[in-house]
Amino acid sequence: MAVTSTQTPSDGVARVATGRYLTSSTAAAIEIACGFTPKFVSVLNMTSGDSYQWMEGMADASALKQVAAGTSSIITTLGITPSISTGQGFTIGLDLDVNVINEQLSWLAIG
Repeated sequence: MAVTSTQTPSDGVARVATGRYLTSSTAAAIEIACGFTPKFVSVLNMTSGDSYQWMEGMADASALKQVAAGTSSIITTLGITPSISTGQGFTIGLDLDVNVINEQLSWLAIG
């Protein structure tokens, strides 16, 4: 049996950021500047209970999407993309279950 393992060592600096986002304007992807490029991001729609999670090693714009109805799937578009244009944050894609106008999102990023 072959085993493939990868690991990214910590640089010893803990980076954690949390926040909330609510918009009443046109639906769009959301850029979050948290001060670092995250290795893990979790986004929860506080209204619907739908969420997604992304971790280092997953493709850009992908996520594990979980809807309140109980289904889970890996999405490959409209998910989380680390390192926005400034290189210090992430983008929440325009998935219409999670990123919804007038519904509050809470997010957690760990670097």
